[in-house]
Amino acid sequence: MRSLFSGAAFVAAAALCACEVPPAAPPKPTALVLEAASFSDLPGFEADHTAALLPGLKLQCRRLALLPADTVLGGEGISATYGGLAGQWLAPCHAAASVPQGNDAAMRDFLKAHFTAYRIAAPALVTGYFEPEAEGDVHRGGAYQTPLLARPSDLVQGPPPPTDPLGPPSIGRRVAGTLVPYWTRAEIEAGAAAGTTHPLFWLRDPVDLFFLQVQGSGRIRLPDGSVLRIAYDGRNGRPYTPIGRVLMAEGALAPNDVSMQTIRAWLAAHPDQARRVMDTNEDFVFFRLVQHADSDFGPPGAMGVNLTPGRSAAVDRHFVPLGAPLFIDTTDPLTHAPWQRMVLAQDIGTDILGPARADIFMGSGFAAAQTAGLMRQSGTEFLLLPRP
Repeated sequence: MRSLFSGAAFVAAAALCACEVPPAAPPKPTALVLEAASFSDLPGFEADHTAALLPGLKLQCRRLALLPADTVLGGEGISATYGGLAGQWLAPCHAAASVPQGNDAAMRDFLKAHFTAYRIAAPALVTGYFEPEAEGDVHRGGAYQTPLLARPSDLVQGPPPPTDPLGPPSIGRRVAGTLVPYWTRAEIEAGAAAGTTHPLFWLRDPVDLFFLQVQGSGRIRLPDGSVLRIAYDGRNGRPYTPIGRVLMAEGALAPNDVSMQTIRAWLAAHPDQARRVMDTNEDFVFFRLVQHADSDFGPPGAMGVNLTPGRSAAVDRHFVPLGAPLFIDTTDPLTHAPWQRMVLAQDIGTDILGPARADIFMGSGFAAAQTAGLMRQSGTEFLLLPRP
């Protein structure tokens, strides 16, 4: 069997991670337990604008059609048995082609006819991520002094370990024929990789670069007002440390006052300490320029499919196969109203771990940033798998 995460495909697969907020009470279960459910058990399913899922579903179906039928998408137990291989999605993908755009009732009928619903028997933790925007220029000068780097030529990526074929690849650089760890964030900032990479842009604010790397993609607004999109193109393989946890441990932020907004505010208020705190996260992400970006979609996720705002989610692929529909029952962190909708598991993230874990792509712009930055909600997840 082939894994969707082997070779160059994994470069996209590791792209996006959760918002820089330490999750509250992360789920403890280490196994996926599914309970049989009917669509009537999905709270708010009949009211959901399910037709909004269809464009993203068709995009991923085109991607799946290009893969060998035995390509491994992930999953455990029942989820692997019925939805763990690319070939198991061909029948529902074929049927999706006939669903009319914008028709919620037709989309619900399609889902009921071609999928079986299961409740994930563990408390869900739902967070959010977004596509940030930063001010930058293609030339260094004036306020633009922070380099946003391209993938280094000496960055080497090997296969995952045999004991975990869906796990992260080995990443480093070769020295005298031996793979050694790649440079840390602080070392890269000090110029250790200068001979093997180059700046794509020069940013105004180093904190903007940090959060672009946390989110894994973004948009760069140039001085003339034009906007270009960047996407993940590899990482240094060092451990990811949420700096919100660092600030909590140092007493700089209270545990109940940690969000993307409060972290950014603290960094802005303490410029003499910001670099030290950010360097505690050794993880460093490299980028590429995205040509001909579609404004209706976000950046590409783990499947190589452009994400749909509010309808794509990052999951732990050890439990949930990529491409699987999930119904999320949680609350909006701003309004506290029910947040109940169908999403597609199209991405993964460094800090997205556990069978009932979902990180929702909220889109780009201020509103998306506000929601994603505060999203740390409990809830319930339902997994949809193709009917045998």
